Amino acid sequence: MNQYIAFVDFKCLALGESEVVWACVQKHIEAHPEAAPLVFDEASGKVVDLDFEADTKREAEESEATLKTAPAGPGRPKLGVVAREVSLLPRHWEWLAGQTGGASATLRSLVETRMKAPPSPEALTKASRETTYRFLSVIAGNLPRYEDALRYLYRGDAKRFGEQIDGWPEDVVSCALKLAGHAFETGEGQPTS
Repeated sequence: MNQYIAFVDFKCLALGESEVVWACVQKHIEAHPEAAPLVFDEASGKVVDLDFEADTKREAEESEATLKTAPAGPGRPKLGVVAREVSLLPRHWEWLAGQTGGASATLRSLVETRMKAPPSPEALTKASRETTYRFLSVIAGNLPRYEDALRYLYRGDAKRFGEQIDGWPEDVVSCALKLAGHAFETGEGQPTS
C-alpha cells in the first residue's frame, strides 16, 4: 500500500496511507482555507493529488478511452495486452522458439520473475537518490545550501549531505533523511544530522 507525506510549508502534517493523509489534509484545509498543503508519494517523492473522486472518474475515463482507441491487430487490447516490438539477436529468438509456451509466454515469465526479484543495491541507491531529489526540489529548493546538498546526495557523501541540510526545518530534514535511506549505501556512510 502506498504511503504519503503531507506538508504545509515546512511542517509535516501527516504521514501514512492515503485515507489517513487525505483526512488530515481535509481537516487542515477546513481550519485554514488559505493553506496549500503538498502531498508527496513516499515511494517516488513526487507531489500527488489525493482527490479520490476525481481520480476514480479519471481512471474510468482513461480505461474507457484505452479500450476505444486500442489499435486492431496483434495482442488482446481489451485485456490490456498490446503487441510491441522486441529486438533480440537470432540466438535469443532460437532459444525462445524452443521454450514451452512460445516466445510471448517465456518473455512474460522472465519479466514477472525479474519484477519479483529484490532490486540490486545499485538500483536501490539510485531510486532513493531520485526520490529524495524530487522531494527536496519541491520543498527545499529555496533553502540555503540546497544545491550543495543535492551534489553530496548524488556523490553518495552522507556526511557532507547531512552537513548541508543541518539547520533546515526539522520536519524537512527528518523526511529527507528517511527518503534518502538507501541513497548512501554505496557511498561514505550515513549522515550525522
